[in-house]
Amino acid sequence: MASISIRKSIRWLPGEAEEPTLTVVLTSPARRFVDLRIVKPAASATADADESDARLPFSRLDWAIAGTSSSTTRDDVSGGVITHGKWTHWIDSTTRKASGVVDEGDMVTQADGTTLETGSMVNPATGRVTAYEEVWEDEEPAAPCVVLEVDEGDGDDDGGEGKGRQGRVVRLGRWCQGFVREGEKIALERWLWSGETNKWRRTVRMGDLDVACEAALEEGREFKVGERVGEDGAWRVVEVVEG
Repeated sequence: MASISIRKSIRWLPGEAEEPTLTVVLTSPARRFVDLRIVKPAASATADADESDARLPFSRLDWAIAGTSSSTTRDDVSGGVITHGKWTHWIDSTTRKASGVVDEGDMVTQADGTTLETGSMVNPATGRVTAYEEVWEDEEPAAPCVVLEVDEGDGDDDGGEGKGRQGRVVRLGRWCQGFVREGEKIALERWLWSGETNKWRRTVRMGDLDVACEAALEEGREFKVGERVGEDGAWRVVEVVEG
């Protein structure tokens, strides 16, 4: 099932809940996801809407991940349902050895409709595994959905540091996010549909590599699984769900 998840807060126990980022996770029906966590501008800076044409510095990147997710459910002692999620990383902004990295967490729906996720993971600020609580708000994942991928990995299966280009773009509803890595270089973009202007607007841009979001946003195009798109034809359509 597709999902658009927007994080409302994170709490590293025993600290207080806060939200220092603009975090959005787009997940396709086949459970391919792109997760971008962008540090909010300083209070003295202009809003993200005024940054759309500029490449933001990587100091504004908290984390970028692309991978696949899965989930199982179990009954809660209180009579509710707990969903246990797993997010397996394919590419990761924090490491060139993303293969095998898995995040896990338990999720329950709260009375206000938001989702509370609990678990343990590495706190980027300390480098230590720490218990956390995240609150997420889901947006209706309206079609269409288009997923593009480029995979020019070096074929090293022994955990070595891949140097080939790997990337994914997920267009879902009014959102589009892309993330690509080539050796030490990374690039990412986030686009959002504006109902006021009836146009797509890029709200986040980092890095110089080709991120094929614009190819995924081409109006009037009927995408077909397996076809090649993008500036150099390196990106392949791997998933399509029409509206």
